Amino acid sequence: MIRAAVLPAVGAPLEITGIELPEPGPGQVRVRLAAAGVCHSDLSLSNGTMRVPVPAVLGHEGAGTVVSVGEDVTHVAPGDHVVLNWAPSCGSCHPCSLGEVWLCADALTGTANLHARTQDGRDLHPGLNVAAFAEETVVAGNCVLPAPEGVPLTDAALLGCAVLTGWGAVHHSARVRAGETVAVFGVGGVGLATLQAARIAGASTIVAVDVSPEKEALARAAGATEYVVASETTAKEIRKLTGGHGVDVAVECVGRAVTIRTAWESTRRGGRTTVVGIGGKDQQVAFNALEIFHWGRTLAGCVYGNSNPAVDLPVLADHIRAGRFDLGALVTERITLDGIPGAFENMLAGKGGRALVVFA
Repeated sequence: MIRAAVLPAVGAPLEITGIELPEPGPGQVRVRLAAAGVCHSDLSLSNGTMRVPVPAVLGHEGAGTVVSVGEDVTHVAPGDHVVLNWAPSCGSCHPCSLGEVWLCADALTGTANLHARTQDGRDLHPGLNVAAFAEETVVAGNCVLPAPEGVPLTDAALLGCAVLTGWGAVHHSARVRAGETVAVFGVGGVGLATLQAARIAGASTIVAVDVSPEKEALARAAGATEYVVASETTAKEIRKLTGGHGVDVAVECVGRAVTIRTAWESTRRGGRTTVVGIGGKDQQVAFNALEIFHWGRTLAGCVYGNSNPAVDLPVLADHIRAGRFDLGALVTERITLDGIPGAFENMLAGKGGRALVVFA
């Protein structure tokens, strides 16, 4: 019996309760969590913006220690430190054959599996494959990657989503070049990682945009050279900060139609806008045909930072060990499992960066 955060139904409050977790079967790994990040995607799952089978144990950004392994698992062993990978690639579908593993057609098939059982006998699904909001979890073998050496295991949890997403948005999707100007919309966990990635890429002017004036210090510590409080004049303010042209690259980390549209308007003619935020179907973004032609801008979606975790984690580890990337700077609150509902409320209110669930 372990404690976990269970979503009983879409739109229902989380239940912090005991669950019965089975031992790992063939090809599976049992992990004792050291920490789990509270991501906006977890909130999107709870309110139905993203759909997965329920009831479910939420949480998809985590790291921990292998407790035991099932038959046929040879790449990790009990005692190994691992980072959870919520979107494992199958290696054989059409996107994987093109090298686009972040678009794997089978990445989320594991969410339909039965993961555990509540004390009153309800079957539970594993959220986004890995069910990280729990003291322990059992996952498929391809959902664990070696944790980088020299990186505290609690901080390494952030590598499972926020950091890979922000890093990839800059280096894989937008492909920011040294000297370019960048605007980042939304200074949450992903936004803070994006700001650090833009700084490492050598961006010159880095504009952070958020609805909260209180986040300016966080943004500047992550690499922002300018800070703009979101308003109806945001695009004009960003163009003014960039000689009237607009930024070369805008990265939207919010997932709202108005923010996506503003990010696009904030880029120069021929600029690039990358959308990382996950919005609902009701968030409709409108463009007219003439402006698309005239501005020559590129608008692109970005899934999981267009990253290959097995390739990108070692690169990020080098930056972390060298002091260029500060994982701790993303965290504004360290909580227990019982603090997750409060962390959801803070996200809805636009407060803070990443909340990190730390297990004793």
